[in-house]
Amino acid sequence: MHVTRRAFLKAARVLPFAAVVPLAWYLPVMAAPAEKRLERIALAVHTAQGPHRLDVEVANTAPLRRQGLMGRASLEEGHGMLFVYSREQTARSGFWMYQTLIPLDIAFINDSGAIVEIKTMMPCESASPSDCRTYAPGEPYHAALEVNAGYFAERGIRIGDCVAIAGVDGYCDVRTP
Repeated sequence: MHVTRRAFLKAARVLPFAAVVPLAWYLPVMAAPAEKRLERIALAVHTAQGPHRLDVEVANTAPLRRQGLMGRASLEEGHGMLFVYSREQTARSGFWMYQTLIPLDIAFINDSGAIVEIKTMMPCESASPSDCRTYAPGEPYHAALEVNAGYFAERGIRIGDCVAIAGVDGYCDVRTP
């Protein structure tokens, strides 16, 4: 075998691996946790006792909504995730807790900002998504707010209370008695 041909064959075996190395440098950035890429906004849940403020991450695309809070070991107090939809979701369209590690409360919110249902969701420990329970509100909704389990009950937040988002028209500004 001629040296030039040998060098060529050796390079041909090594080049595919060399092409992967630069990609590997970017993998940590591409695989950055969703919570570092999500938009954060402030919102308030207005109750008879007054407003309760939250710092929430916004999941407003299908991939972000699918990921949700999966894989997180904790959720900081006073924080949550707001799932926003461009179209009204049906009463039977719900959420599940597949690969979600922490118990959560969820408030389903209509197009006026009123909470139409609240549920407490427990983690699903099954390796099969089909074994995980779905939590549906029984009412149509445009958004859903997830927080640590017990948050709503501890603050007296209930169905009919309003979620106000700064700068978003159509959502209630205060709870009407």
